[in-house]
Amino acid sequence: MNIATPVTTVDLNAVDQIAASDLTSMVRTIDDEKTYPEAIMRAMGGTGAYGTHLAGPDAPCDLGPSVLAMARASEICLSTGFCIWCQDALGWYISSSENAWLKENILPRVATGEILGGTGMSNPMKAIAEIEKLKLKAVRVEGGYRVKGVLPWVSNLSADGWFGVMFSVEGEDKTVMAIAHADEAKGVKLKLDHDFVAMGGTATCQVMFRDVFIPDEQVIGDPAPAFIKRIRGGFVLLQCGMAAGMIRSSIELIRKMEGPLGHVNQYLEKGADDLEAEYDALVTEVLELCKTPYDLSDAFWKRVLQARLTGGELAVEAAHYAMLHSGARGYVSGGEAQRRLREAYFVAIVTPATKHLRKMLATLDT
Repeated sequence: MNIATPVTTVDLNAVDQIAASDLTSMVRTIDDEKTYPEAIMRAMGGTGAYGTHLAGPDAPCDLGPSVLAMARASEICLSTGFCIWCQDALGWYISSSENAWLKENILPRVATGEILGGTGMSNPMKAIAEIEKLKLKAVRVEGGYRVKGVLPWVSNLSADGWFGVMFSVEGEDKTVMAIAHADEAKGVKLKLDHDFVAMGGTATCQVMFRDVFIPDEQVIGDPAPAFIKRIRGGFVLLQCGMAAGMIRSSIELIRKMEGPLGHVNQYLEKGADDLEAEYDALVTEVLELCKTPYDLSDAFWKRVLQARLTGGELAVEAAHYAMLHSGARGYVSGGEAQRRLREAYFVAIVTPATKHLRKMLATLDT
């Protein structure tokens, strides 16, 4: 079913302009003061950045433009790139569903950035991999579900935002996925209480559900497992935009040091050319995978997981070498290299984290 799916094209020149002007001027505030870049997020919606991947499973779908737009922002600020991924994931859930109400009433506003929201799937993805228990529980009631519990991590989320959730159902051996509304009057309470060493400007909340009614019109996967399998490729692939932007910016930092410090940096194990070759191979693989995000085969899923793992590890390695190439210039409190290194570790630990990815790959190999 492909109802009212607002597929757009993205103006990458407009994304670049926002990144080079508004985002560049704000990046220190985002990092130092943990300021959420709401105006920039809404402006990115105006470029079409959130609407290129919403064709749904019944039409040709390419995640490539979304990944490239996210990468452009991530080159300047990974916090913003991550928020773009959250926004993209929310649209991906809805567009991949057969839920007519969400496609008609919520998805068009997500695509333009009028509605901002998060993924809410960190805990469910870990629960599926048997890393932790599912945090939300529900009972079936007339017209929907009553949900209780606490989600410790939901990002890009403010009051009146929308986000994905998955919950177990009391008395039934099943899980359900839905789109929730951050409305405190309905029992959804947000608490900003995380003090990160980086990524503080991502509007990451603890979300408490106090007997929250989620109507059937907001359900997208009942039961959830088949729907999770449908969306998992896109969910993970889209994150590669963050990795690509981080790697690209680290390479550029290294190149900036070639003039003043190249005479001694040449003795470091890796330089810009080495990392660029690995970056090019990664981006080629990711963009190829982006052409068929609804491929449900284990072979495709394994390639996706490996690309995401490579992206996270290369992001950390590239930022590490950017730090070494920058030396003391990057080690000061306002140094770009130390900020990028702190941000790079987020690519490696955000769900699915490096250890999570390796666990899933090991399971596929058995």
